[in-house]
Order: sequence, then C-alpha cells, then structure tokens
Amino acid sequence: MTRSERAAVLAARLPIIYPDAHCELEHQTPLELLIATILSAQCTDKRVNIVTRQLFQRCRNVQDFEEIPIAELESIIHSTGFYRAKAKNIQATVKQIIEHHQGAVPRDMESLAALAGVGRKTANVVLGNAFGINDGVVVDTHVGRLSRRLGLSRHADPVKVERDLARHFPRHLWALLSHWLIFHGRRRCMSRNPQCGSCELLDICPTGARAQKGATPP
Repeated sequence: MTRSERAAVLAARLPIIYPDAHCELEHQTPLELLIATILSAQCTDKRVNIVTRQLFQRCRNVQDFEEIPIAELESIIHSTGFYRAKAKNIQATVKQIIEHHQGAVPRDMESLAALAGVGRKTANVVLGNAFGINDGVVVDTHVGRLSRRLGLSRHADPVKVERDLARHFPRHLWALLSHWLIFHGRRRCMSRNPQCGSCELLDICPTGARAQKGATPP
C-alpha cells in the first residue's frame, strides 16, 4: 500500500472512529487559544485547561494580559512548567498584537509565527481552530509518532512530517487530521504500550503488523 492509498483509507476511516475529534484546549476566543497553546508547550492539555480557567477570569483581553504584574502571571501559570519563559512570551506577544495588529490576533501564518513564543505549530493551531484556515498541519508529538508508525512519513523533523502529510491529504482536512491523529495517539496508539491488538487501523498499519510479530513499535 502506498502512502497516498493509506492516506485515502485514513481520511475515510478516522472521521468514523473519532467523529467528535476537536481541539482539547478550552477557549472562547482566538486570543485565549493563542495563550493556551503557548502554555501547552511541554505540558498536558488537561493541566493547561485547569490553569486557564483561572487565568482567563483574571485576564479577559490583550490589555489585561499586558498589564497584569509579571509575578502574578507567573504564579497563575506556574504548574504548566517553564513558567518564567512562558509569562515573558505571553506579555511580549500581547504587546506585539497591540502595537502591530490593532489588538487583534492576526489571521496569517507570517504574522502569527513572528509573535514571541509562537512557532509554526502554534500558528497552525490558531489558524485552523480559531479561524478555520487550513494553512498547514499541526505536528505535535502524537502526530509525529503516528505519522511514522502509520508509514505516512519517515521523518522526525516536524516541518518535514508536516510536508509529507500535506502532500497526501487534501487541504480541507488538515486541521481535522491533526485532531484525529491526536485522539488516536491518546486513546489507542500511545507512546508506550500501544493497543495494537484492538486498533481500528491495524490492517493498514505497517508498524502494528510488525508489533503483532513481536517487534517493538518505534
């Protein structure tokens, strides 16, 4: 089975397996999603959601995020890890948004990726989920792992994985593709002890086939 053939099967099967797949970072606005995604670096979505319930009550707009004392911001986000760098990036980002984007989160890759603490992955999260713009594919650890296990990419570099996925899946599915793979990575194809024997994708998964013969999945 070629990559394109496997991608076609996945595009048909994954929405049936995970019809409710969605961004699991809780948010109401593009700004909230941007902040939550910055906080999600090296942190679980579950922990971020606990933190942002308090944070988004304290800070409701870019001015609030700019004006909150840095020590208070650090205290609120402390449990997400790397809190000093994240607090610094959040305040630098909102300052850029105020000064260069009239206080509104920009809607294009170049502008988003230029914000402090925001790279291509974060920009793709915001574009796809806040604005419905499929500019690229979000490649987090789950998407990268499953892309290799499913034979969609052989690369570890997220940019190269994204390029492979974009080549084999239609653009209108790019945001959903990330959600489908993330849901599958969290619920079935975990990093350790993946549930290959009960996996709905076993018949098209080259890694699963090897695992059934006793090999350890990468």
